Amino acid sequence: MTTSQTLVTAEELVQLSAEGKRYELVKGELRKMAPTGGLHGDVANMLGYLLRGYVLQHRPGYVFAAETGFRLHRNPDTVLAPDAAFVARERLPDGPPVGYVELAPDLAAEVVSPSDTAAKVHDKVEDWLEAGVKLVWVVYPERRSVAAYRSLDDVRILREGDTLAGEPALPGFRCPVRELFQTT
Repeated sequence: MTTSQTLVTAEELVQLSAEGKRYELVKGELRKMAPTGGLHGDVANMLGYLLRGYVLQHRPGYVFAAETGFRLHRNPDTVLAPDAAFVARERLPDGPPVGYVELAPDLAAEVVSPSDTAAKVHDKVEDWLEAGVKLVWVVYPERRSVAAYRSLDDVRILREGDTLAGEPALPGFRCPVRELFQTT
């Protein structure tokens, strides 16, 4: 849902975040982010946990949790926040920045909420891919499946019996899809 009529900058978005409001910024327009439900949070947390475990063991780069802003474009600004992301170490030679990450991640993962429409999910995937993301995972908790996008023409649907792979963004990462949906 678009919530602004005048264009907003990434710097102005920081101020809104400081006030406790959650938005993403798409071509200068604010997009309100509603709090997610429990299933969404559980799956997003598990995905981050699995990615972090791999990265701690192999040290290829950095994993970012939900609400980390990635500035993809300027004038007008686009700042998106995936549910999980990975950036290769050589792309952030000084480590994670204090502010927004000023590049597109190598891997962006979005966990679909009940309030997400198919059009909204598609638009976000398109935004990530156009910004240079190598791999976008769209996780569907209720369907217990993942759509892995290398491009809009190269999409693979993975179910619980399949294995989620990180190539080309995170070489060597492998995870049974069913692990994303394990509960404690």
